[in-house]
Amino acid sequence: MPGRPSPARRLDDAYLSTGSSSFAEFVGSIRPELLPSGRALPAGASIDAPHGTTIVSLLHESGVIMAGDRRATMGNIIANRDMEKVFLADDYSVVGIAGTAGIAIELVRLYQVELEHYEKIEGAIMSLEGKANRLASMIRGNLGLAMQGLTVVPTYAGFDLESARGRIYSYDVTGGCYVEGGHHSTGSGSLFARGALKKLWRPGLSEQDAVHVAIEALYDAADDDSATGGPDLGRRIWPTVSVVDVEGARFVGDAVLEEHVAQVVAARRDNPGGAR
Repeated sequence: MPGRPSPARRLDDAYLSTGSSSFAEFVGSIRPELLPSGRALPAGASIDAPHGTTIVSLLHESGVIMAGDRRATMGNIIANRDMEKVFLADDYSVVGIAGTAGIAIELVRLYQVELEHYEKIEGAIMSLEGKANRLASMIRGNLGLAMQGLTVVPTYAGFDLESARGRIYSYDVTGGCYVEGGHHSTGSGSLFARGALKKLWRPGLSEQDAVHVAIEALYDAADDDSATGGPDLGRRIWPTVSVVDVEGARFVGDAVLEEHVAQVVAARRDNPGGAR
């Protein structure tokens, strides 16, 4: 049986062949049931699962910022207060998730392996556009589950080594991939975050100013969307903020985030609406 080790040998031939540079295609050829797209709910079935919410992305003078709140909800219940929704995809890109949390995290882990597998097979880093399109094909593979309510809509951002600038990609549920301009947001609080980004973002922001704008946009989203969590000063839970530039992808430390959050909260104390 394909994919099953022969009793006389340790590995099946499929594991010893070069194949394509796609890890997802490799798994799909020998154990398709292990892929998120290889599973489906029984007809008419539905599942109440935690959902992740707001992700914001914006360009700055030397790269791109992606930030996410930490709340996961299941109906009107807060399922998790400190969920991570922004992940490093590889050395020069990040991916943020909104939608069904369990499926989204599984898709991100598969995507991380996909990029690492490509580098090992090809001996080179995939272009940023190629990585964005590869994620689109994986989202497209989840369409069957999305039609049953288990939707995953990530945002992808990275530093383009060829053009030496940050870029943001958004997706729809069918795997459509779109290049965004200076900023973008997704998730249930995206409408409110987008309004804040329209007012606060400008070309050439410094990295620190961009981090501050991202946190302020998430604050506005949490102010009007119950599924988006605001900064939790009591539990010291801050948004997850990542930076990608020519030096690579990394997360902003808690000490820096606490300082930005304190400034935003203090500024809103006498100005709750954040009017400028």
